[in-house]
Amino acid sequence: MSSSLGRHILVEFFECSPEILNDVIVIEESMVAAAKEAQATVINSTFHHFSPYGVSGVVVIQESHLAIHTWPEFRYAAVDIFTCGTSVNPWISYDFLKKAFQAGHGSALEINRGQTDLLERVSIDSLIKDRAQHENEENIPTPTFKRDIWFTDKDANRALSVRYSDVLYRQKSDYQLVQVLDTAAYGKMLTIDGIIMCTERDEFVYHELMTHPAMQLNPEIKNVLVIGGGDGGTVRELMRYEDQLTKVTMVEIDEKVVEASRLHLPTLSNQLSHPKLDLRFEDGIAFLENAEANQFDLIIIDGSDPEGPATGLFTESFYKNAHRCLTEKGSLVLQSESPYFNENTFTEIHHCLQGLFGDNNVHAFVGFIPTYPTGMWGFNYATKGNFNPKTSLDTAKADAFAEKHGLKYYSAEMQISAFTLPPFVKNMLKK
Repeated sequence: MSSSLGRHILVEFFECSPEILNDVIVIEESMVAAAKEAQATVINSTFHHFSPYGVSGVVVIQESHLAIHTWPEFRYAAVDIFTCGTSVNPWISYDFLKKAFQAGHGSALEINRGQTDLLERVSIDSLIKDRAQHENEENIPTPTFKRDIWFTDKDANRALSVRYSDVLYRQKSDYQLVQVLDTAAYGKMLTIDGIIMCTERDEFVYHELMTHPAMQLNPEIKNVLVIGGGDGGTVRELMRYEDQLTKVTMVEIDEKVVEASRLHLPTLSNQLSHPKLDLRFEDGIAFLENAEANQFDLIIIDGSDPEGPATGLFTESFYKNAHRCLTEKGSLVLQSESPYFNENTFTEIHHCLQGLFGDNNVHAFVGFIPTYPTGMWGFNYATKGNFNPKTSLDTAKADAFAEKHGLKYYSAEMQISAFTLPPFVKNMLKK
């Protein structure tokens, strides 16, 4: 039997775990590990998640490559393994991937590529720029492993992809999958169930808008409740008023979110051990149901999208309990999705709050966050007090505060601008 230049295995895996086949992180890690298991030298990995299903990618090895595309909806993956020479056994990678993808069964066809008795070798020494270096193998540098992997926050109609280099944290809690990724463009990024929660580069927009407009309008705020906010950014901004506040209660359902932020997002979580913070790991919905009336001067609902454990944060009964627990001049602040991306949720929240607080006491506002769907993100400020976010603001005091604390987004002008809605948003909010 004649020798060949390489071994090429065409692989099909059937009855795989659909969750694994749709998880770009697990796929990339498995493909790289399969290459290393076969003693291959990994040089580069490039992987991308497609919306809504499927992962494609390639691991470049010094001995050639491993490539894949997955169809989670069919529980099927097609893999291409090519190795040059005899130093790497591709069947080791095959066995590894079959277990990694939890395949019910697999099939493979091996092809010998480049049979040497059909080829004629020619001299190409002239192509080598530094012949002396290549004649001495000790001077040949070891290839450096580079990763090119893309995380995609998506739904059926749109997607945002962010390139990352490493998975710093990945834990499946009782409620959701919590991850921290090290991205190229946005620094460290917190995701929950495949949805971007915040990044180091743009989180300040969201967290400054969630806190400072309400705090600047009412200097008598003493007792604050935060529902959610496990990354710590909202508490960080609140503690800039530590001399004014007597207590901040934060109720976060998932301890893993706080753990991830404390480990990998210290610029957000650096106030989670503040002595005025009462941090509780429990259900915020149940907490409000059982809370005494008229006790909080400010309630901030810092929850994720209306899915999974956060679904109950977007209901009329929840807002009624929030209203009940506010003091006579108390205020409520919450994120209310994107006017572009989720118009129904945005308008329904606004109208629901108007039914509880009155039309003139509910004010929608917007901010611009690059990693959130469409960039424009909606918020609502509702108050029992006679506070207007534009006319009640002490602009000199607000600007002095922003300058003292080095705020990056908030200022008096930005507050007035945020509450000055473009016509298309004003029109969608009309009943």
